Amino acid sequence: MSYLTGTPAGTASAGTTDVRTGFGVPGIAHPLLAPTEWRELARPGRPLHWVVLDVADGPGDRPDPRCLEAAGRLRNAGVRVLGHLDIRYGARPFAEVISDAQRHLDWYQVDGFLLDRCPAGRTALPELRRTVGTLRALGDAPHIVLGHGAHPYPGYAEHADQVVTFSGSWSDYRWSQVAEWTAEHPPERFCHLVHGVPRGHLDEALRIARWQGAATIWFTDGADRGGLADPWETLPGYWDELVSRIGTGVSE
Repeated sequence: MSYLTGTPAGTASAGTTDVRTGFGVPGIAHPLLAPTEWRELARPGRPLHWVVLDVADGPGDRPDPRCLEAAGRLRNAGVRVLGHLDIRYGARPFAEVISDAQRHLDWYQVDGFLLDRCPAGRTALPELRRTVGTLRALGDAPHIVLGHGAHPYPGYAEHADQVVTFSGSWSDYRWSQVAEWTAEHPPERFCHLVHGVPRGHLDEALRIARWQGAATIWFTDGADRGGLADPWETLPGYWDELVSRIGTGVSE
């Protein structure tokens, strides 16, 4: 398989240091619909790097007390909470994005943002740089994750804390290849989000993430079924097993 050839991504920068793999949760369903999942994520010692809060494809029109409570429990557990911002591949007006970000901060005190459906081409980089610069000015060192879902033009990595370089199905992930430029950065800079991962292939999926140099992961057995269901809205059926394989105590 292609991901088992050559040198693991991130080796040049990470050297022989022990990379702490953890979870980036891209969007559990609203706390009203998934109260058990939100309580589970807030349990102390879960290996979470961050959890995305998506109230209503963004912060919503008004403060939601259930979301405020869920976000507060996560922060009390030492987990970083990110507000969801849909960039629509660069088509969304700058002012709308910043307005959503400000509401996330005012209503839910988020620790940063996931810029979902982020453009990946070189020509869109200047506008993305403007957006990220403005977001960083709004809060106290917000954590910025660019949700490309594929390897973008390398310059994007200079303006984000983390980059989602894969978001998709297990059938695609198991044959995916890593871009050479990622070796210039440590694994802590990259995220992989994979749905439809069978329980029996968890070791293989973790091995791919390690060799491709991604320290933040989210594997689930949920599937999108042609866009009819959100694969990220629940915890995977093998959640306890996955946690045991990653270990505990890596919340930031």
